[in-house]
Amino acid sequence: MTTPQGPRNEGPSGWARPGDQGPLGRPPGPADPATGRLHPGTPPGGLGQQPPTAPPPPQQSEQTDHMAAASADTRRINPTPPPMPGADRTTPIAQPPDEAGEVKKKRRSRRDPLAILLVLIIVFSLLIAGLIGAELYVRHEANNKLAAATACVVKDQATASFGVTPLVLWQVATDHYTNIRIETAGNQIRDAKGMKLQLNIQDINLENKGDSKGTIGALDATITWTTEGIKESVQNAIPILGEFVTSSVVTHPKDNTVELKGMLNDIVAKPVVSGGGIQLQIVSFNTLGFSLPKESVQSTLNDYTSSLTKNYPLGVRAESVDVTDSGVVARFAARNATIPAGNTDPCLADL
Repeated sequence: MTTPQGPRNEGPSGWARPGDQGPLGRPPGPADPATGRLHPGTPPGGLGQQPPTAPPPPQQSEQTDHMAAASADTRRINPTPPPMPGADRTTPIAQPPDEAGEVKKKRRSRRDPLAILLVLIIVFSLLIAGLIGAELYVRHEANNKLAAATACVVKDQATASFGVTPLVLWQVATDHYTNIRIETAGNQIRDAKGMKLQLNIQDINLENKGDSKGTIGALDATITWTTEGIKESVQNAIPILGEFVTSSVVTHPKDNTVELKGMLNDIVAKPVVSGGGIQLQIVSFNTLGFSLPKESVQSTLNDYTSSLTKNYPLGVRAESVDVTDSGVVARFAARNATIPAGNTDPCLADL
């Protein structure tokens, strides 16, 4: 049986594609119930259109729909949520604010060169202040001990001072004293009134050796005896006639003599160095109204001056004596003198 030819298709042109055709101009085939895929349609002018497939039974259709839905669910790509900003970064464990601040301050104080410099300056200043304080204390104590020993020997007030350098602390630590200056008030030296002592001591080495405490390299002393002091001393030496034989004292620097004027006599004496001390040798002796033996007066003066200017400790001896307008100046010295132990001279026991 032949299919009757219908009328000519008056629809859209051959370039138009029906809505139910695929990308190749063929209508899509039915979907495979097992896989859910679409079969391409039969090209036009082919072998002919396949007979339609019989609809599956209701139970098989429901099973096929269930399997297709399950396959579609498994193929569906679940969208991944966008990563949170900073999610892949490791977050450090936060420390308490107080501890973190203390750690930063410690690190900063350790590494800050200015802080280290300030600490060093403070420590250095404290050391210098302590050194100065100790130096002043030791210097004060040493000056007092020397002044007390000198005052005990000469029986007058005295002051003592150490040289500026080196430090007294260093001198005490090494038992080596380089320069010491001692000066008395000028009231008297022992029983000689009006005498003043100026003493310079150098190169003292202290070392206990039984009967001595060390040595003194050089000792130089200058003793000044005023005319008023000479008059008073001679008057005390002659208790009964002192005021009559010595009412005034006049010096003559050109002749290097001293004139003792009194109501009954006139004595001119010349001070000289003798036996490590000083003597007043009578040059002229005039008496008025009575006769007084010159020898007896000379002997009295010798005994008196010897007791004043001899037997000084440390081997000090007179070296020279000069007459000035205001009195007599004598110079004493000692070299490499031995310092006696405390039991030898009580005045030097505390040195």
